[in-house]
Amino acid sequence: MLRGRSALVTGSTSGIGLGIARALAAEGCAVTLAGFGDPAAIERARAELAAVSGAPVRHDGADLREPAAVEALVRGAIEAQGGLDVLVNNAGIQHTAPCEEFPVERWDAILATNLSATFHAIRAALPGMRARGWGRIVNTASVHGLVASPNKAAYVAAKHGVVGLTKVVALETAGSGVTCNAICPGWTRTELVEPQIAARAAALGIGLEEGARALLEEKQPSGQFVTVDQLGALVVFLCSEAAAQLTGASLPVDGGWTAR
Repeated sequence: MLRGRSALVTGSTSGIGLGIARALAAEGCAVTLAGFGDPAAIERARAELAAVSGAPVRHDGADLREPAAVEALVRGAIEAQGGLDVLVNNAGIQHTAPCEEFPVERWDAILATNLSATFHAIRAALPGMRARGWGRIVNTASVHGLVASPNKAAYVAAKHGVVGLTKVVALETAGSGVTCNAICPGWTRTELVEPQIAARAAALGIGLEEGARALLEEKQPSGQFVTVDQLGALVVFLCSEAAAQLTGASLPVDGGWTAR
């Protein structure tokens, strides 16, 4: 479905982002992976996606905390791929602490990575999408873009900001052939969530798997983790013609979390 299209997925060297990149590649899309990690593991992922897509797949290790680096990342993808059709702003970091104890440097880093980088990437990608009359922007906002949890001041603030930014961009691009939507996953078992599972297990004096179940039982009525494959399939749908009039939405994929 996406043969001849090109995509940039931030935070795509692992977890949700890699799952999204894999789903786009499976539809024939050229992909730029962006993120940090073990170079050998990243190269294996890049080669795997290239083999699946039959299109070029590249990696860029830009530091998304720096606005100039985000702009250079987008420019590099456009130059290497001959344009940018799909932008997935997925990169995110986390820190948990009560508000009065929250380290200022962690607040700044989370807002820069989770919110400001999304703005800078959209700003750089939009002119080309408008010129071609087609584009898909998907922002990973998390269920915490819709509701709050204690001890996550920076993450919740940033993700609520992503939801608001998504709506603004959708209004500004309405009718142009460009859409902008947010996906809002609930608990997805990735590297970002594992420390929270471990903390819950330690607090309750139980094993990791029991800690995972306790985490799910508190928030996610389905009792099941969202999978990266499910999120990848949703992004592919948002890139389809069927979703051409779906814009400005914040789509919860949360096992019923926000239905309560």
